Order: sequence, then structure tokens, then C-alpha cells
Amino acid sequence: MATPDLDSPPPRRGRPGYDREQVVRIAVQLFNEQGYDATSVADLAARLGLTKSALYHHVASKEAILQSALDDALGALEGALAEALATQDAAIDRLRHVVRGAVRVLTERLPEVTLLLRVRGNSDAERSALERRRAFDQRVTAIVRDAQREGALADDIDAAVATRLVFGMVNSLTEWYRPGGAVDPDRLADDVLRVALDGLDRPAAP
Repeated sequence: MATPDLDSPPPRRGRPGYDREQVVRIAVQLFNEQGYDATSVADLAARLGLTKSALYHHVASKEAILQSALDDALGALEGALAEALATQDAAIDRLRHVVRGAVRVLTERLPEVTLLLRVRGNSDAERSALERRRAFDQRVTAIVRDAQREGALADDIDAAVATRLVFGMVNSLTEWYRPGGAVDPDRLADDVLRVALDGLDRPAAP
């Protein structure tokens, strides 16, 4: 008869546990499926196979989960913007850097960015996120305006409108882009920049 190994941990029983990151990831998926407001703590606990008390062991509240996901998406977008602003490049190159970074953030954090784009300001976390999005847009608009002054972009389009149109294209990727699919994320950033800044016209023949 084998002697039990007293140094090995006892076998785990019952349902596998979750860490906080897994709870947030599954919650974001559920929020995107049902809508944040329509998803209850009971819904989330049921999806995880936990009791509500066990869920609260990982997170303080439903809004805390939302805040964590929004912070992740916004922090990554703000990081891409900060990288662009830290360069001494021409404004048009800083704009390309920001757009490329935004596409990268979206493809790497698709569920969190999708959730960010759906917030409507119904809670403190959502209102804070909307304010950060407005600040992001304003700083990108300033880059667009600088590029117009430098002659790299047409100046007969309002800079704020141009920013909304470019990022409207970026944000629309949440509707159809799927990680691991046929579309390469790096090529996708190139394509967005081509359409947004260079247009689809074929170059004139020499």
C-alpha cells in the first residue's frame, strides 16, 4: 500500500476557483451580451457558477467590475496617445501613431473597448469614462488641427469633425472584427490609415 505524500497539497474539490481577472473578463462578456444595466449580480453569479457571496469575495460590486474594464480600455488608449505626443514627429505622423495605437488597443482588448463604446453615463463610472473619452478626442483634435496648419491635411474640414469621422471608422471595428480571424491586426491598422488619411482613389498613372 502506498504511503501518502504529506508534502503534496490536498486535492481540490468542487468547482474550479476564479481569480479577479477571470471574473472581470467573464463579466465584461456578459455585459456586452445583455447590456450592463440589464445584467444583475445574480446573472453574473449564475454565469460563473458561484453564489453571490462568493462573487463578492472577488469584487466589491458590479460597478467596480465596470470601472475596472473601462479603466483598462481607456488606460491603453491614453497610453497610445501619450506615446504619440512624446515624439518630436510632424503632426501627421503623430496622428498616424495614435490611430495605429487605437486599432491595436481595440484588437487586443476588443471586449473592454466594446463595453466602453456602449456606456451612456448612467453611473459614476460611466460618466467618468465619458469625460475621459471627451478629453482623448479633444487632444486628438488638436493633433489634427496641427496637421492642418502644417499643410499635411485639408484645412476645409473642421478638425473636430475629421477626428470623429476617423475614430468612427476605428470604433466600427468592434462590430465585425474577430480576434484570430482572417484579418491581420497590423494590416488592419494600415488599411484604416489608408482609407482615413489617404482615401481610396487610385494614384494617377505616370
